[in-house]
Amino acid sequence: MRIAMVSEHASPLAVLGGVDAGGQNVHVASLARALAEAGHDVDVYTRRDDPGLAPEVELCPGVRVRHLDAGPPAAVPKDDLLPWVPAMAQELVRWWSAGAPPEVVHAHFWMSGLAALRAASEVPVPVVETFHALGSVKRRFQGAQDTSPPGRVEAEAMIGRHADAVVATCSDEVVELARLGVPVSRVHVVPCGVDVDAFVPRSVPRLPGAPRLLSIGRLVERKGVDTVLQALVELPEARLWVAGGPPREELAADPEARRLGALARELGVADRVRMLGRVAHEDVPALLHQVDLVVATPWYEPFGIVPLEAAACGVPVVGSAVGGLLDSVRDGRTGVLVPPRDPSAVAAAVRALLAEPARRERLGRTARRLAVAQYAWRRVAEGTADVYATLLHGAASAEVAG
Repeated sequence: MRIAMVSEHASPLAVLGGVDAGGQNVHVASLARALAEAGHDVDVYTRRDDPGLAPEVELCPGVRVRHLDAGPPAAVPKDDLLPWVPAMAQELVRWWSAGAPPEVVHAHFWMSGLAALRAASEVPVPVVETFHALGSVKRRFQGAQDTSPPGRVEAEAMIGRHADAVVATCSDEVVELARLGVPVSRVHVVPCGVDVDAFVPRSVPRLPGAPRLLSIGRLVERKGVDTVLQALVELPEARLWVAGGPPREELAADPEARRLGALARELGVADRVRMLGRVAHEDVPALLHQVDLVVATPWYEPFGIVPLEAAACGVPVVGSAVGGLLDSVRDGRTGVLVPPRDPSAVAAAVRALLAEPARRERLGRTARRLAVAQYAWRRVAEGTADVYATLLHGAASAEVAG
């Protein structure tokens, strides 16, 4: 199949760790690679955010990243990109009209969906949408702190009703989409994935020392690192590593890093907290090999790739019972789920796991098996391609019937 992916703000070429660079970038890059390895031809369209970028860059054999000229060729927060959606759509039309158009378009995030649907009205092609995060959920949890542009929720409802298919990354998202009026019959659940060849269990015992916990992800308030800091008060033997955000030498200028540092000092745990700053994605497995547990306590989480990366490395997760973690962390089998924003529950779960090394090992082995069986990118690509094929076969059947 000739596949076009539209990912307006999350380029597969981006450096991870910034406010707008995280799981979606990994998802788009890894899915594109896996589809190409399965024999498909993939073009990823993303907005040019640097004047030095070439119009087209090969990500790997079978995958090209094409840059759309829409808005200034500079970094722009994703919530400020809505005015440039029409220009993105026209850029898509230009690319698709210049050669053989794609057989299917997969839009990632809601503004990509708007651009893809608009372009598909001029160059007819089936559109698949993955939201990655829903504005209705963001508004519910962030309230006045939600920086989404007005009309996002209504736009997502429209996209969900007009896209030929919607790929939800977890079962919890299906419920949210139904509330928006999206026909459940057009929603397919295909999870995010993990590179099970790069993320593998450690081959040697962890270095001795105090128990080490890891919180890793973008440094934004909704990730709930403050919950882990509060739990640390009840875990006097444990040490916490926090990875994410800007490079370590720039943490002093980062508002969330400063807020977390101040909280750690206020709680009296600063001497047991190590802020690592940005960690290159290829270095994450080695980091996971050095810790006893991963603690992921977001307020909400559309999916969350970190629990899968921990699972593939055989590291149990203590996680919030929200969103995608309800699927990716099997309570009592690969980790422990706790209520969100509940430091005492986090502390109790961590304490119990640290006290039982054999149980941690058992959870880790099960997590690895499930990661390989259900979340390897090859499996995710197969499930995604099945959704594409359903649309194409349906279109072919309609043409024959006509």
